[in-house]
Amino acid sequence: MKKSAKVLSLVLAGAMMLSLTACGSKSADGTTAADAASSADTAAAAEKTGGAESSAEKTADGKQFKIGVLQLVQHAALDAANKGFIKALDDAGLNYSVDQQNASGDQPTCQTIASKLVNDGDDLILAIATPAAQAVAGATSDIPVLITAVTDPASSDLVESNETPGGNVSGTSDLTPVKEQISLLKHVLPEAKTVGILYCSAESNSEIQAKMAREAIEAEGMTAVDYTVSNSNEIQTVVTSMVGKVNAIYAPTDNTIAAGMATVAMVANENGLPTICGEEGMVKAGGLATYGIDYYELGYLTGQQAVKILTEGGDISKMPIEYLPAEKCKLTVNEETAKALGIDVSGLK
Repeated sequence: MKKSAKVLSLVLAGAMMLSLTACGSKSADGTTAADAASSADTAAAAEKTGGAESSAEKTADGKQFKIGVLQLVQHAALDAANKGFIKALDDAGLNYSVDQQNASGDQPTCQTIASKLVNDGDDLILAIATPAAQAVAGATSDIPVLITAVTDPASSDLVESNETPGGNVSGTSDLTPVKEQISLLKHVLPEAKTVGILYCSAESNSEIQAKMAREAIEAEGMTAVDYTVSNSNEIQTVVTSMVGKVNAIYAPTDNTIAAGMATVAMVANENGLPTICGEEGMVKAGGLATYGIDYYELGYLTGQQAVKILTEGGDISKMPIEYLPAEKCKLTVNEETAKALGIDVSGLK
């Protein structure tokens, strides 16, 4: 692993995202106690919860594995990946305890939690989203670290290459079909001339997607304009600044924007700006449509990797980053948003 690159990534990521709320033990979907009611389905999927811990049925040899989970922030996509991971462990009959931690979108908190999980001597750590992955990867070169909801692990200096990680980190990528999402935008909004790309400048995964989106937008004969935020407090102001300047918004799988999608939708929809999103949860929060991956399936795939490492002696250094196949991508449309915007989406079904 490139330790110096990891350190640099952590320094660059340190200015990111949301204001800190207290960290601590979480239910199996990565939520706080205050969020338990809204995330009861995720907590239930993790089965026998007890503060920060849950366990599955025993395996034949009776060994219980300690697994730490660091989720960057609570929003639908990351919650789904967490839930899918736990379900894969349960389906395999793994005997485990899991320490669920959520950093509430704060990078220094990610580093603190990462150190805790390493010091606890976990058998494996799952890191959900790029900043969380960078924090955990920077805290250990010995404990197997699986990552998910990371767009390009190699570009984020988490692995030597996506094909052959070469260290103690591997996992799954949530690289979305950006080109197809822009084609969807053009299909729904054929008269659109200018598209605003909305993302957080502190997230390397979003920078990658924004570049892909610019290329796709220009290939469709439209003009792309970047609109960035450095934290969630800037979302309303930045989206408001787009009114009258763009015909549509494209928001990739950005954690800051996803967590604040209700604010994006409030301003955009009131001003007649359709938003094509990077993933399903953002559409359900008020965006217009997406053609994206299923984060539950992505988390499940990561859980299957964990089972291979813990019970089958899988060599994580040779375990390539995995991607969901195209058939796992699906079209999601918010018909209420479409009606409010006066857009006919009947032809998309």
